Amino acid sequence: MKILVSGAGVAGLSLGYDLGIRGHHVTVVERADRLRGNGSPIDIRGDALEVAEKMGILPAVREARIQMSEQVHFVDENGTAIGRLPDDIGDSSDDIEITREDLYWILADALPETVDLRLSESVNSIAEHDDRVDVGFASGNSENYDLVLGADGMHSAVRRLVFGPEKDWIRHLGVYVAIADMPGEADAEAERINPMYNCPGHLAGIGRFKDKAIGILMVASDPIDYDYRDVEAQKKILFDQFAECRSWEVPTILDAVRADPDIYFDSVSQIHMSTWHRGRVALVGDAGYCASPLAGRGTSLAMIGAQFLAEELERSDGDHVTAFPRYEARMRPYVEFAQGTVEGGAALIVPPTQEAIVARNQMLQPVTAGQ
Repeated sequence: MKILVSGAGVAGLSLGYDLGIRGHHVTVVERADRLRGNGSPIDIRGDALEVAEKMGILPAVREARIQMSEQVHFVDENGTAIGRLPDDIGDSSDDIEITREDLYWILADALPETVDLRLSESVNSIAEHDDRVDVGFASGNSENYDLVLGADGMHSAVRRLVFGPEKDWIRHLGVYVAIADMPGEADAEAERINPMYNCPGHLAGIGRFKDKAIGILMVASDPIDYDYRDVEAQKKILFDQFAECRSWEVPTILDAVRADPDIYFDSVSQIHMSTWHRGRVALVGDAGYCASPLAGRGTSLAMIGAQFLAEELERSDGDHVTAFPRYEARMRPYVEFAQGTVEGGAALIVPPTQEAIVARNQMLQPVTAGQ
């Protein structure tokens, strides 16, 4: 079949591979002019490791493995370590942490020749017919496909065009997160300790991995009205939100935000939908079932969902009317579990009051030599 995939993140690239190796002619379009690998490291967990093995990329993933989250220390305003999260918070050591950039390139390098990856292109219109889907692109071009798959993230254009506005599906979890590059903090030889500092309703941290460093800011807030593509508006939100929280290294991190032309900023939210398919269109990954960064399972859901959808299309001889509901039935338990794991996560990382910070700190494990 001739299949369009919108989005070249983990879900889109995984779809490109899983569908391409089954003989389909796949076009993957990406709004950005490159594979965007900015942001914090991501995790491959549970059944997604088996997916990676089936794809033949598991050795490369293991080779690129990093260890960042296991070395998070909460600090006071002077940078003195208060403690770290208890060992029973988190998942098995079998899980693999990897930079987003490394995983994107591993997936991109694995794409078969039947996959056409087009950067600086995005979907503007979708019109479904009995035997095809007509798609209009931002470039002015148009093309028809047998199927259209939305793998374009929490702010999915495909979902908006086919299923309706984002507000109908998004569930805000009360927190916003920002990440900015901090090249001045990068030190490949430094001990990999990642300090995190809280003031009420705010978190600031510095994460170091490989030869990189990132500044992390989180703020507890009700939904904020802003253009998620307007970087300067995002920066102003951060400067305003942290106006009263300037202890520790917060000014340095805000300087990094100011200097970074490509910061990551978004709400910590989930997408809840009763169905992920309509006609010849289906959603995969965060576009259909974002579990939020608090779950730490978005990458795994994207990889598993892509493989399930490709398998069901193969088993049904390309009949999407049969394949899409089967994909959804297999995938729904994974999504419900992942979305259910975030309860209390925001309050643990970004306590809303000073009293809550003190209470959280009392449950931290002490930091000892070698941790």
